[in-house]
Amino acid sequence: MRIVQIIDSLEVGGAERMALNYANALSEKIEFSGLIASRKEGLLLSQIDEKVSYLFLKKKKIIDFKAVFLLRRYLKNNKVSVIHAHSSSFFIAVLVKLTLPKIKIIWHDHYGISQDLKSRKNVALKFGSLFFKGSIAVNTALKDWAESYLYCKNVIYFPNFVDEITNLNKEVSLNGEEGKRIVCVANLRPQKNHELLIKAANIIRNEYPDWTFHLFGKDFLDDHSKKLKELVRDLELDKNIFFYGAVNNVASVLEQCNIAVLPSISEGLPLAILEYGLYKLPVVATNVGEISTIIISEKEGLIIESNNINQFSQSIQKLIRNKKSRIEMGLELNKIVNLNYSQESIVRDYISWLNYLINFIPSKNI
Repeated sequence: MRIVQIIDSLEVGGAERMALNYANALSEKIEFSGLIASRKEGLLLSQIDEKVSYLFLKKKKIIDFKAVFLLRRYLKNNKVSVIHAHSSSFFIAVLVKLTLPKIKIIWHDHYGISQDLKSRKNVALKFGSLFFKGSIAVNTALKDWAESYLYCKNVIYFPNFVDEITNLNKEVSLNGEEGKRIVCVANLRPQKNHELLIKAANIIRNEYPDWTFHLFGKDFLDDHSKKLKELVRDLELDKNIFFYGAVNNVASVLEQCNIAVLPSISEGLPLAILEYGLYKLPVVATNVGEISTIIISEKEGLIIESNNINQFSQSIQKLIRNKKSRIEMGLELNKIVNLNYSQESIVRDYISWLNYLINFIPSKNI
């Protein structure tokens, strides 16, 4: 089997990480594994396995014929049979399929606002789904939506998976006191609700001034980012909250932290929670998306209602006070992640599903 992953960029984000994860994992399992960034490169470029074939299309507009024909040539030269298109990259995959009808497209839906799927309309995607051989959803709500909205009927749910990156040696230097660090890995978008985290930090600072918050994720330098930083300044939390932006070595970050949080208003199945578990961190997260299917009980983490400042701050303080509980919780979440969200089991099922789609010949009506 010869498969390429296509993603718009290699900046640090959930969909981007999953495109990278699939490309790297498949390089050990199939004849040919490729990764294509269509519009922009980014920090994840350094994490591509040496066995993965990589191409940057330098796409500059919605319909870029130069990029389409560069992709076409790459697919033909490498005898690719399956395009695995992530998120909005389905569009260029469909355009190239019009010139290479035999190629199969698998679309991967990473949509993160699962609470409002009824209003999700995308005419281009609906039309494009006529050309999909199959569709992957990262949570059950997206699977239900795809089955009711798209023309493609071969829809399957595969959870995200994580794997340790071992080829990055550069350590990220963190502020704050060792043993008293709280981390949040989430791009600075409104649905990630960093405002709740900042307000909780203001409460926690009064009783635990030595504990610090470390925020990692892409900073879009927009009005939302400006508002968050102004709030930190207004509350005089400059020595308690630190913004680092995106980094390509989240492992180094998590190894230096003691509690992990995710205060989102909306999520799908967040990679951040899986990464927290991989590095045995105790977690406080909001009850959105598929988070409660990962953190099932208080043994694995603390789940709070979305936007509840009292619950959020009290849960963090509960973990601050009890080091033994933090360690036990991190170990339990690690077990869940290794058991249910491992690369090995999900990639095995993915290859099996693709083999079925490609080789299945429907019986003729009698």
